[in-house]
Amino acid sequence: MKRYDHIDLRVPDLPAVTAFYETLLPALGFTRRVEIEGWLQFESEDGTEFFGVTESPAHVANENRIAFKAGSPENIRRLAAVVTSAGGSNIEGPMEYTPGYHAVFFEDPCGNRFEICHRT
Repeated sequence: MKRYDHIDLRVPDLPAVTAFYETLLPALGFTRRVEIEGWLQFESEDGTEFFGVTESPAHVANENRIAFKAGSPENIRRLAAVVTSAGGSNIEGPMEYTPGYHAVFFEDPCGNRFEICHRT
């Protein structure tokens, strides 16, 4: 069973984050770009999950965090490099935080919080 259907993320300035998400989302497996007016949206290859970003000028990032699964600690290191090259900020890790729990924490250019993790 899937864990979720989709994520609709709000940002105060869509053009300010477009390059970041155009780099990050395909690296996370959202490889199909979908053209929807007012949205930056990518789907999984089979179309069963999607991640959409839209502009909401009054949006203020908060302490919520979205975490993505990685298949291995090596994959976390690879994705951390993608986050860095895409312009992520406040990057913490990648590292093993507790025995068997590897992660990298970061923010998008608007301050939305994310994590990529792997549990053994």
